[in-house]
Amino acid sequence: QVQLRESGGGLVQAGGSLRLSCAASGHSSATYTRAWFRQAPGKGREFVAAIRRGGGDTFYADSVKGRFTISGNNAVNTIALQMDRLEPEDTAIYYCAADPGFIPSTVRTPDAYDYWGQGTQVTVSS
Repeated sequence: QVQLRESGGGLVQAGGSLRLSCAASGHSSATYTRAWFRQAPGKGREFVAAIRRGGGDTFYADSVKGRFTISGNNAVNTIALQMDRLEPEDTAIYYCAADPGFIPSTVRTPDAYDYWGQGTQVTVSS
């Protein structure tokens, strides 16, 4: 059974940094495309970043490009999201997602992912 567990969320001041981790079990990062999404209060689930199965290509939302970095460690079956220069608008629950497939046109779409973690709260104060 595929399971994902996020960690690393918290409260940080604007301009600060946080590092989120997503530990996976039941599948290998090398064969699953993994992504981060976020959901702010009253809003829909928004794509943040993704890394193609096998640890190759990475994808970012325009709003986080240059500030966030997604990376994978296949040896311990985890992915991370390094978040720098955080802004109050980054406040949300962050979710890790995984899927065995990869279609470039849908990598930013929540419906493309079959497996989700429970989420971790990130709060950025101004």
